[in-house]
Amino acid sequence: MVLLLTISLQACIKTDAGQQPNILIILADDLGYADVGFHGSDINTPNIDRLAKNGVQLEQFYSAPMCSPTRAGLMTGRYPIRFGLMRAVIPPHREFGMPAEEFTIAEMLAEAGYNHRGIVGKWHLGHRQQKWLPANQGFTYFEGCHNGAVDYFTQVRDGERDWQELYHQSDKEGYTTDLIGNASIEFINTVPLEEPFFLYIPFTAPHSPFQAKEEDLAKYPHRKGKKQTYAAMVKCMDENIGRIVQIIEDRGQLDNTFILFFSDNGGVNNIADNAPHRGSKLTVYQGGIHVVAAVQWPNGHLSGGKIVNERMGYIDIFPTLMEIAGYKDVPDNELDGISVLAAMRGGRLPDRPWFTYLDQNADKVEHFALNSNDWKVIWRRNAPDNDSIISEVELFDIKRDSIESINLVEANQKVIQALQSEIENFYEFKAEIQNPRYFDKRIMSGPILTNWQPTNYGKYETK
Repeated sequence: MVLLLTISLQACIKTDAGQQPNILIILADDLGYADVGFHGSDINTPNIDRLAKNGVQLEQFYSAPMCSPTRAGLMTGRYPIRFGLMRAVIPPHREFGMPAEEFTIAEMLAEAGYNHRGIVGKWHLGHRQQKWLPANQGFTYFEGCHNGAVDYFTQVRDGERDWQELYHQSDKEGYTTDLIGNASIEFINTVPLEEPFFLYIPFTAPHSPFQAKEEDLAKYPHRKGKKQTYAAMVKCMDENIGRIVQIIEDRGQLDNTFILFFSDNGGVNNIADNAPHRGSKLTVYQGGIHVVAAVQWPNGHLSGGKIVNERMGYIDIFPTLMEIAGYKDVPDNELDGISVLAAMRGGRLPDRPWFTYLDQNADKVEHFALNSNDWKVIWRRNAPDNDSIISEVELFDIKRDSIESINLVEANQKVIQALQSEIENFYEFKAEIQNPRYFDKRIMSGPILTNWQPTNYGKYETK
C-alpha cells in the first residue's frame, strides 16, 4: 500500500512537471581518457564527440580503477567497500555478487514510475546465483553477458557461450558491439512514446580480447598490432552509440533524454592513451580513475558544449538520477554520492574527500588514494593478511600538478596525516565479507557453468 501511494504521488509530480525524461547511461570498458576525438585522438568518435559538443564535457569525472567496483558504485550510489565489491573485480566462476539487499538504480526508478528498465551489455556483478542477476536487481529487460571478456565473434569464454536474455540464454549471433547496439534499439522501440525508459548500456568494448571486424581495422592502417585493433573497437562502439542516439532522435525524444557517457576506468597500459594523466587501469593514479565523460539533456539545461571542472563520479549517478526522476524517498542504505545535476549545469560543488581503493593483486598490498581540496594522497600498505611491513606515500598538489609528477611528501607531513586519517575513516566501512582477490581464483569458486547459466547449488572452496 505504501509503495502504491508513493508511485501515485510521483505520478502526480510527473503530470504537473511534464513527462519524466528518458535516462540513458552508456559505459565504455577500459577506454583511455585521450581516446576520443574531443580529447584530440586520431580515433574517429564523432558520435561521442557530438554528446560533448551538444551537451557538457565533464572534465573531473572519476571511476574506480577497475571494472566491477565502478559498476557496483554506479548501481547503488555507495562506495562498494561497504558490501565487499571495491577491492577486486569478480572473476569467472566466483561465488560472489552484489548483494540483493543493495537498492539499485533500477529498483529506485521502478518506484519512481519507470516501467521500462533495460540493461544491454556486460553485467559483471555476479553470475553464479539468480539473485545476483539483472532480473533480480530491478531490470525488466536484459541482453548481454553475465561475465566479462567474452569472445567478440562467438561470445564464448572458458568453452561456454555467455550471451543471455532476461531469463535464458540467447541464440543471437554477431559481433558483440553490434549485438549491443541492436538490442538497445530493440528495447527502445518497445517502449510507448508516452512512457519514460531507463537504459543502461555497459559496452564490452574496448576491453580485451582485442578483436575487431576487418572493415574497422582497415580504417586505421597507420596503427599496428593491438593498438590498431583497439582503435577499430572504439570506432565500432562509437558507431553503435550513434545508431542508438539516432533512434531516440527519430522518435522525437532526444531533447528529453538524459544521456551520460563515461568509462568504467582508465585504459590499459601500453594500448590505450590516458594522456596527460599518469598511470592506467588498475592504478590509483589519475590515469586509472580520472575518466572521459560527457552528458547531454537539452530539456534539463545540459547543452551547449560547456566544460565542467567540478569533481564528481560514479557514486553520484544514483542520487543524480533520483533528482532527475523526482524520487523523493530516502533509501534505507546510506548513500555516499550526491546529486551533481546542478554542478553539471555549471554550479559549484562543496569539496568532499574522494576515496579510491584496490587490493586486487597477488602481492597483497592495499592501494588507497584520496582527493581532497587541491591535494591528492596515494598510500600503499600491506593488506591485513600480508606479514610484510609496507608503507609508501605520495602527495600531489593535484590542482597544479594533474600529471602527478612532483611528490610533496617531505614538506607536508601534517597534510598527509590528515588525509590518511580520512582514508581510515572510509576504511571503517569495509564489510566483513569481501570479494577475494582476482588471482585467488580457487577461493569461493565453483565449476564452469553450462552456457554461464547460474546455479544456486554450486560448491566452492573457502580457503
